[in-house]
Amino acid sequence: MANITQPKSLELYLKILLQAYSRMLTARAMANTYEQNRQICRYVHSTSRGHEAIQLATAFQLSGHDYACLYYRDEAMLLGLGFTPYELMLQLLAKADDPFSGGRIYYGHPSVRREGLPIIPHQSSATGMQAIPATGMSHAIRFLEAQGIIPLERQSVVLCSLGDGAVTEGEVSEALQMAVLKQLPIIYLVQDNDWGISAKGSEMRAMDAYEFAQGFKGLERMRIDGSDFVHSFTGMKRAFNYARQERKPILVHAKCPLLGHHTSGVRKEWYRGESIELALKNDPIPKLQAQLVEAGETIAQLEEIEQEILQLVAEAFSRAVIAPEPDPTTIYQHDFAPTPIVQESGTRHPIGAAKVTMVDAALHAIEEILKDYPEALFYGQDVGKQLGGVFREAALLAAKYGDERVFNTPIQEAYIIGSTAGMAAVGAKPIVEIQFADYMWPGLNQLVEELSKSCYLTQGKFPVQCLIRVPIGAYGGGGPYHSGSIESALLTIRGIKVVYPSNAADMKGLMKAAFLDPNPVVFLEHKGLYWSKLPGTEEAKSYEPAADYIVPLGQPCQVVNADLDKKMQGESLVVITYGMGIYWAREAAKGFKGQIEIIDLRTLYPLNEAFLEEAIQRHGKALLLTEEPLLNSFIESLAGRLSQKCFRYLDAPILTLGSENVPAVPLNICLESKMLPNADKVAKAINHLLHY
Repeated sequence: MANITQPKSLELYLKILLQAYSRMLTARAMANTYEQNRQICRYVHSTSRGHEAIQLATAFQLSGHDYACLYYRDEAMLLGLGFTPYELMLQLLAKADDPFSGGRIYYGHPSVRREGLPIIPHQSSATGMQAIPATGMSHAIRFLEAQGIIPLERQSVVLCSLGDGAVTEGEVSEALQMAVLKQLPIIYLVQDNDWGISAKGSEMRAMDAYEFAQGFKGLERMRIDGSDFVHSFTGMKRAFNYARQERKPILVHAKCPLLGHHTSGVRKEWYRGESIELALKNDPIPKLQAQLVEAGETIAQLEEIEQEILQLVAEAFSRAVIAPEPDPTTIYQHDFAPTPIVQESGTRHPIGAAKVTMVDAALHAIEEILKDYPEALFYGQDVGKQLGGVFREAALLAAKYGDERVFNTPIQEAYIIGSTAGMAAVGAKPIVEIQFADYMWPGLNQLVEELSKSCYLTQGKFPVQCLIRVPIGAYGGGGPYHSGSIESALLTIRGIKVVYPSNAADMKGLMKAAFLDPNPVVFLEHKGLYWSKLPGTEEAKSYEPAADYIVPLGQPCQVVNADLDKKMQGESLVVITYGMGIYWAREAAKGFKGQIEIIDLRTLYPLNEAFLEEAIQRHGKALLLTEEPLLNSFIESLAGRLSQKCFRYLDAPILTLGSENVPAVPLNICLESKMLPNADKVAKAINHLLHY
């Protein structure tokens, strides 16, 4: 399928050609309008000049059952889908009625749930990272078709639009690898204008996207003249038919000229030189005009179309300029989608229940979720049938629920995390696992750019419902790449929730709530508590709650109370902690009978800080404890906020205790022990604070 021939009879395409010509002229008129009004069009933007033919040819193939991830230059594609110049200009000028984000994100970054149009979820900066959510959407289609949830006869496909420069991103390779591994129904459209801002193609790559795609066995590929609408339309029709009927991936490489600026802020005259004149020779508009004349249209008719469009664009721009600005008070809206879980429910300690470890509580929670929700699936490294997780946290799940629902992935943390954005947009409910917290970093780009911002930047249209499990923490010589704590880094990311249970009952109840939450939830599970094998962690085991038990996110709980008389005499304090800190605090508290209250945060964000303030007021003294290195940590931040709010009640400064401030957890267990907090260190801090 490497090459495409033009149709013999252009007359057959006359209606489509006229539609394309009209929208090409519209895109050109819009670009010219923006250029002529640079002081008004102050927000950074790109236009589709030079790319109109391939974009319109693609738009005309998409149906209301399809899905798409576009890139920032796909303005003409949006026109081809039916968006009006006025709607697009509202986004250009960041107006309140911008149909995509209400003024929150750049021009050419759509998010669409509209009857009759393909679903287009949140678009990040779209320089390659959109390939993973797009592939996740096709993965979800394949999965939901296998479950009978999406009808096969719909023949839904996904379009992923990219610039050629973005194909060098490693995340694109992860996406292509999964597309061929799972044989997914997706079209990767690569628009190649031979520029990456000011860098030429020859400076950025040793091969173009078509040549690069040859390395992915099972990926069909095609070359198209992206400046020729007829050639592009015929080629894209074949590409879509292939993906629809064969249910397999295809990459289309479309060569087209860049006739506009890279963006309004990086202007072509600064660096393009003579290449601009060369590019103009491949302008799609004169090419299509010639084809229309050949098909029987007259120049006069075409000029009449152009005059109508110029008037339409001018009127649309005038209206958009005076459209209302966003209300500043709306800035706080849609940071999260509302969760249905707002109170504890179900039975925490059923009659006759046996005690379970934390790892088994998690396993049972996932099994119950898979049983009750056919749209749920679980994937990650080594969670499949052969092993069932390196901690046996997924044991036998694949055997019970099949390889379509529980499966291994390649070593691709970016795909594991980022694919959930696409999965959620289609209607799947993904549970994924990052094998160790130290492996989280390659997936952070997807977590930040695709997941955390989606609900906010789409005004609530595309929250990402996903549960990301992450074994965490140090014990027993796990060393620098299997022992790290990462919660502080996660908690700087707005738009995600972070959970950290310390016992089996909470593990199960919080995991159910995290799964049902419509937002991204990172679920941290301390490896040292999984089996309660470490001295002092026996109470991490608990009676297994019933299947209906749910604990809402954001609610701390008291796990040890101080005696009333000690509180009245000013001889008590509260320890606020989570995870392994609970057990260091419990052990330390044995030396201070009746004097210590211990609060388990359970959820790190959201967090009911009023609960903590009340506890501090009861005692006047507080110790905040974490396993992380203390400097610039979440616990230090929390201590600062609580100090401000509780200052007049304090009898001593709020103390903090954490690991030593070194770059990594050492392998040697003596060095590890020196680095980490323990019960003795906690007891010393408590004694100091009580005698302050």
